[in-house]
Order: sequence, then C-alpha cells, then structure tokens
Amino acid sequence: MSTIVAFADEYGNNSFEFDSQGSHFIVASVILRKDKLSESSEQIEQIRSKHFQKGEIKSKKVANNHARRIRILQDICQIDFSIYAVIVDKRKLEGEGFKYKASFYKFLNGLVYRELFRTFPSLDLVVDEHGENDFMREFKKYVQRQHMPTLFSGSDFNFGVSHDNSMIQLADFIAGTLARCFDDTKRTDESSEFLRLLKPKITSLNQFPPDHQTYYAEAAKEEKNFNSEIATAAFNSANLFLNNQKVEGQEDTDKVNCVKLLLLYFNNYGVDKYITTGELIRHLNVGRTETLTEHTFRTKVIGKIRDSGVIVVSSSTGRDKGYKLPSSIEDLHKFVNHGNGMILPMLHRLKIIRDKIKLATLNKIDIADKEEFNELRMLLDDLK
Repeated sequence: MSTIVAFADEYGNNSFEFDSQGSHFIVASVILRKDKLSESSEQIEQIRSKHFQKGEIKSKKVANNHARRIRILQDICQIDFSIYAVIVDKRKLEGEGFKYKASFYKFLNGLVYRELFRTFPSLDLVVDEHGENDFMREFKKYVQRQHMPTLFSGSDFNFGVSHDNSMIQLADFIAGTLARCFDDTKRTDESSEFLRLLKPKITSLNQFPPDHQTYYAEAAKEEKNFNSEIATAAFNSANLFLNNQKVEGQEDTDKVNCVKLLLLYFNNYGVDKYITTGELIRHLNVGRTETLTEHTFRTKVIGKIRDSGVIVVSSSTGRDKGYKLPSSIEDLHKFVNHGNGMILPMLHRLKIIRDKIKLATLNKIDIADKEEFNELRMLLDDLK
C-alpha cells in the first residue's frame, strides 16, 4: 500500500503561439506522506480562509498582484509538503508533430510518467476532474495503459474536485507560481523571489529539453571565476547519468533524486551555490520508508554517482559547505584540496604502521602484501 500521495495540476496548453498563449507547459505535483495529509489539509484550509475568504486558492485570482502572492507563499511554505514539477519549454520542442494536441500530450504523458513514477513507484496521484485539465484526463488514460501492477504495486490514480480539495488548489497555486518563474509571458521582476520562497519545498524541477546555454551566458556575466568548459562537462555528466540510470530499487531512486537536486540548484539558484549535506538528505527522505543516514548518503549516494561519472565536488570550508556541480577551476581545487587533506595523512599513517611492522618482523610481515592491496602498496612505496 502506498504511503505517499500527490496532488497535481497543470499550467499552459499545446498552443505554439508563444507570445499570446505562453512559452511553457508545466505539471506541478504537491507530494506528502498520507499520515500528514489531514494536518496539512487543515493548514491549507486556514490559509485559504485567510487569503481567499470563501473562494478557492487559485493562482489566477492572484494574477499579477505580486505582493499578495508573496504573502501567500510565505504562509504556504510553512506546511509540510514537497514539490515535484515537470517544466517544458515549448519553444525548444523540435518537430511538426508537437503542434498536434495528441502528439504533444503523448510526449508529455511519457515525460511526466517517467519522472514521477520512477521516483515514487508506489504513489497515489489525485488530479482535478473538472475545469480545463485536458492533459490530466489524457494522463490518466496513459497511466492506465502503461502502469504495470507487478512493478508499481499499491499505486492508484484518482480524480478529485478542486473546490472540495484544498491540496488540489495548492497544486494549482504552485503551478501558476512556477509559470511566473519560467514562462516568458508571465515572468516578472519578482520571479526570483517566488523561486527563493519555494526553494525549501522544491525537491525536483525537471526541465525539458535540458538546456544550459542561456543560464551559462548569465553566469558568465556575473561569476568572475566561471568556466564554461568545466560547467558544461559537469552539466552533461549529470544529464547523461539521468538518461542512462535504471531505477530498480531505493538506492537507484536516491541517486537519481540527488543528481536532480544538484542540477536544480545549478540551473536555478546559482552555479556557485553549494548544497549542504543536511539539505540534500532532507529532500531525499521525502517518500522514504526508512530515514537515509548521513553515512549511507555519503557512501551509497554521493560515492556511487561519482563512481558513475557524475562530476560532483564538495567543500567543507567557510560558507561553501556541501556539494555541487563544478563551474570553475576553483571548485575543482577546493575538492582536490579536500581530498588531499584526508588521503595523504591516511597514507602516511599507513606507511608508518607498515614500516614499523616490517622493521619489527625483519620484513617477514608486510601489511600491504595481499593482492587486493597492489595499488595501495605502489602508493606506499612511492611515499617519502
């Protein structure tokens, strides 16, 4: 049985009249544990009553009243939930087929399904059954065709009614707010503040197609140490991992979600920003039945994605504590220095012990003589 429930809503349409109909299509999901649903619903209902009186929580009702939106977001973000969203830039979808509604929705169906259900194989998903949610109605049909009970046991897909469901209303407000962060027809000077307020709640923003060029151009202007070659190599290594990684268990899910978080911060909060270990673990624990420990995070998540070729650097100095995708030679030097400060002292300690044992036993015992220590033995032999 699923312990996680998601409430989803959409923003946008399949029109390619970008100037009048919008540049992006967004599906936003509000995700929380079922045992928190009653409490969170009551809190949302209080916010609805405070800011909308007898009406529903609707992003359209707030429209361009940015100060009001900020006040509502400040209250909303006190509630226990997480945001998973798929954000599609329609301008970058190549091919005439996308201009047809059926083809456009078929593409989006696969995109949303893959991103949502490989993160939460056992998930109850609720969407609005009324209004203009054409995509959600098509998505339900897609899930019913594709969702394999043997792989996704315990999942369920339901329609709700927004005026009776405060969590669907919340999903509407989140989708509309994200539109004001990404859609060219909705973006505003306050967009960065909206995104900042949502930051603690956003666990994954899946942007398609993945494109870093515009953001890199801005970073190159603002970050004096920015190196586009290093940033591009890191960005590509993360996306290559996400495209190739199969999800067959919790460990795979943790690795995928961690790389998504690294990309999220890299693309939206600044290429120079590190993510603390605690913040990464807090996001990764969303939907987990067992809490992820720091030791498991370092060895089974960070260690494994590095083994898979994702270029992740870390730092423990000053304000730069945590992990990130590198964007400068300084990022790489910090990482090397971090490793150098741990690896060399450990090697020297091993050398001291090895030499003393060899001396005490007249070279009869070498603690590094096992076959699996061959590389280590060569390193110790070269140490002065």
